[in-house]
Amino acid sequence: MKRYNLTEGQLNGPAEPDFVDSLNTTLGVELAQNYLDFLKAHDGGEGFIGDHYMVFWEAQELADFNREYEVETYAPGIFLFGSDGGGEGYGFDTNEALMPIVRIPLIGMERQYAEPVARDVPDLFVRLAREPEE
Repeated sequence: MKRYNLTEGQLNGPAEPDFVDSLNTTLGVELAQNYLDFLKAHDGGEGFIGDHYMVFWEAQELADFNREYEVETYAPGIFLFGSDGGGEGYGFDTNEALMPIVRIPLIGMERQYAEPVARDVPDLFVRLAREPEE
């Protein structure tokens, strides 16, 4: 299983495997297997990846956060799984076959502002670790 490391901070322990296995049905979206594997290893957490602060939401929070941010209204096809702890959200572009990870403003959220940042969860860790904070 892939190991995910924060420069500083802490990732939580594993999510309940049965709950993770039911997420696609519960949420009505087909999440990437690498993300489901991440949840099975780490049910959320927060800290720095390189210079970037990252908050990964817990599996049980995903539906609530996506509903509260009204993602389906403002950015249809984006499914958020975390944020930078400030004004940017991170999520999957479910309209794309490979479901790349995008960064999108949480305030003034519009699909046109979704910026692809990684291929998948392991790639997100690699890229954030290398990319200087703006």
